[in-house]
Amino acid sequence: MKVVITGGAGFVGRHLTEYYLEKKATVVCVSRQKRKSDNPLLRYVTWEDLEKSVKPIEGADAIVNLAGETINQRWTSSAKERILKSRLDAVERVRSMIERLDYKPVLVNASGISIYGASETDTFTEESELFTGDFLSSVVDQWEAAAEQIPDTRVVLLRVGIVLGKDGGAFPKMSKPFQFGLGGRIGTGRQILSWIHIDDMIRLIDFCVEKDELEGPVNATAPQAVTNDEFGRTLANVMGKPYSFPVPAFVMKLMFGELASLLLEGQRVLPNVAISHGFHFHYPILKPAMEDLTGSLGTTLQKR
Repeated sequence: MKVVITGGAGFVGRHLTEYYLEKKATVVCVSRQKRKSDNPLLRYVTWEDLEKSVKPIEGADAIVNLAGETINQRWTSSAKERILKSRLDAVERVRSMIERLDYKPVLVNASGISIYGASETDTFTEESELFTGDFLSSVVDQWEAAAEQIPDTRVVLLRVGIVLGKDGGAFPKMSKPFQFGLGGRIGTGRQILSWIHIDDMIRLIDFCVEKDELEGPVNATAPQAVTNDEFGRTLANVMGKPYSFPVPAFVMKLMFGELASLLLEGQRVLPNVAISHGFHFHYPILKPAMEDLTGSLGTTLQKR
């Protein structure tokens, strides 16, 4: 098996690379800068290399596109432009690569659950009506539209929730106040958090690659979404820490600007397509996921 990963240096990309190498698959990571590999199954190439020739990725079974500038920054006008442009540019480059390949691989294109809009009461599945009324939902809409236009290949639109892992993503920052006994709800605490454990995220990507009948939107979220308050209380309970220091919404807005909407708003998103096609979650509910992550986190902290 041969898999091409764009954005392989990121949190999900690193885990996905390790996963496929453990399966003895050949992995080609695409990045902006040249890197050397000490693993015979792993090769690094740049976007510029592939503009000249797609030979390094010929015979690929799948391309997993995770490329795009981080949204975890203050959303200035210039930042918004970079966030959108980086995603559209990556899809265009992937389209160009696929068009020049003799064998057309499946494309798993990561996007986001922001496409459903925010709600404290509604539940969203892959068949729900889409929302394009704010910055992030508009980015996802344009991102997915560009990917869907790639011809002659199966395209999976992986709509990703909050990915929880101990070595990247949001969880280390979310858990830090709890380590010092300063955890509490954010804003009202009623906003819904649709999450997925990093292990399930990686397995779901591979599931999408392997299942030939999967095409179009697939929600990458655990079956049990929780409120921000439930998330915090579970984390405090698992870590044996108090839960008594709420952070008002206005403080988040002062600290992060428009970016605060990621923490102050949410949506309940269910992975109906994955479940209906037989995907089995290792971490379908929050507490076991927290126990796994905080146990690993505690071990890491003790080693330091």
